[in-house]
Amino acid sequence: MRLDKYLKVSRLIKRRTVACDACNAGRVSVNGRVQKASYDVKPGDRIEIRFGEKSQTVEVLSVEEVVRKEEAADMFRYI
Repeated sequence: MRLDKYLKVSRLIKRRTVACDACNAGRVSVNGRVQKASYDVKPGDRIEIRFGEKSQTVEVLSVEEVVRKEEAADMFRYI
């Protein structure tokens, strides 16, 4: 699954266009490397999202195309 779509489906970022813009601006890195929105996310990847001065790091636990709102938090684990 594409990185921008994963961020939207897992509800880490609310809209896919915002996720795509964050990736293009270099504010999202996977396993320590800045990645484009087209990066293929796999379980075990560590995603770091930088929002201004704040940073959020998560580990990908599962990759699913369709997820209910209640189950979205089960797709990742905060580090």
